[in-house]
Order: sequence, then C-alpha cells, then structure tokens
Amino acid sequence: MRARSGRVTSDDVARHYDELDRFYRELWGEHLHHGLFESRRDDPREAAVRMVSLVAERACLAPGQEVCDVGCGYGATARELAERWGVQVTGLTLSGVQARRARDAAPEGASLRFIQGDWLANDFGDESFDAVIAVESLAHMPDRGRFFREAARVLRPGGRLVVCAWLAGEKVGPVGRRFLLEPICREGALPGMPTESECRTYLEASGFQEIRVEDLSRAVRRSWTVGARRLLGAVLRDPAYRAALRDRSLVNRRFALTVFRIRMAYALGVMRYGVFSARRSRYPAAGADGRDR
Repeated sequence: MRARSGRVTSDDVARHYDELDRFYRELWGEHLHHGLFESRRDDPREAAVRMVSLVAERACLAPGQEVCDVGCGYGATARELAERWGVQVTGLTLSGVQARRARDAAPEGASLRFIQGDWLANDFGDESFDAVIAVESLAHMPDRGRFFREAARVLRPGGRLVVCAWLAGEKVGPVGRRFLLEPICREGALPGMPTESECRTYLEASGFQEIRVEDLSRAVRRSWTVGARRLLGAVLRDPAYRAALRDRSLVNRRFALTVFRIRMAYALGVMRYGVFSARRSRYPAAGADGRDR
C-alpha cells in the first residue's frame, strides 16, 4: 500500500526546496538525487553521474534529440546530458531558486532551457519530446496518473520515458507506515509514495510499452549514509545549521530527521528505489482514465 502524508500543493514543494536551498547544495551537491554506488569507496559525485548515465542509456538518447527533465533541480543532470549526449534539454522545476541557479550554471551556448513551472499544468505541445526523464520527482506529484498521461502526451511516437522513483514497499506494515513512510512524506513535502505495482498500472494505462523495472535499492542507499555523515558534521561545526534546526519559522527544518529515517527505511525494506523505463506507443491508449486509485 502506498504511503500518504495528506494534501501537499505545488507551493509546498517549491517552498521546501527554496527554504532548504543552502542545505541541499552544501550537503547534497549539484545533483539532487541518489548515486549509483558500486562499492563503499565510490566518490558520491561519481556515483551520482553514474545514475545520470544509466538514465541516458535507458532513454536511448542520441545527439540532437529533445529531452524534458521533469523536476530538474539545479540542472546538473540536464547539463550532463547536453554535454555528453549532445541532446537539447528543457528542465522544469517548481522552485524559483533552483530555476535561477540552473540558468546561471548553464554554459553559454548550451542547448539548455530551464523553466519554473508545474509539470501537471505544463503548456508543452503534443509530441514535443523524444524522451522524458524524471529523476526522483514522481513522489512530489499529487496526481501520478496525470504525471504519466502528460508524459505520454508530450512524447513523440516511440519516445522513451525514464523515471527514477522513491517507492514504498509492496507490503509495509502499520509500524513501518506510521514511523517511517508517513513522517518521510510529511517532512519531504511528498503527497505520498507509490509502489512499483501502482507505477506499472499507470504506465500501462497511459499506453506505454516495453516496460522495464530495475530495483536499485541496495546500490543507492549509501547516498543516505553519506548524507547523514555530512549532516552530522555540519551540525557539529557550523552554528548556522544548529540555529536552523531550532528556527520555528522554517517550515521544513524537520527534514533533517528524514535523512536518518530514509536510511532506516531502506535497510528494513520499507522503502525501495526503482528505475522505470518504457516506450510510448505509436497509438493512443484506449479507455485509460489514469486516475489515482
């Protein structure tokens, strides 16, 4: 069963990332997503870039293609794809701070465009992109059925969708939901966390084919060991971090606790990490309502 945290709006998500901008950049770096670790000795940034490479491979990218990065963060993934794969990337983020920083970091003349906006209310034309990627933004979507329908709509026939997703385990008990999944969702501005089977249902209902799912939970969970170590170090050496954790005006200050909850959720199998890849059908899906169930 999916985890729910109550109603979370796009403004809540934007505020979360705007408020925690400094902390995300200092503790997580330019890539706001998990790394794909092959060993304990892996450099976290190299592990994050390895995840981008996996996304590019699953999206079957080729030079000159047009790609939409849904939930682009600071634009690091988009820059990597444009530079190494020669694609044109449009990045979309709810956060005004992230959009500005992404634009500022874009190399002059690069095939990059960054927009502050809501994917669920986007104005992209039908069949605008050869690939759509969403690296850890799905859980922020209050209407996941619409997320997948929009991906199918803006993809060209035969285009590829790649989604790296935070997932709830398929059979999480009440203790795991109450003490791990629900607090993680509340503290992370997530309206809920889907399961693998629910995502498969949405993909099928939206007319996607060649659906592939990879469980990379063990390969990514070290990201949170690194994050917890960095956070503890920052709190011990920097008074600004200690002050932020005490500042009640910061709605999202409790997200610090989530760093430790997520590491435990992975260890217990309460939370999983899945990479979905699929091809958009050359024909529209018939009779798919795509609604959240």
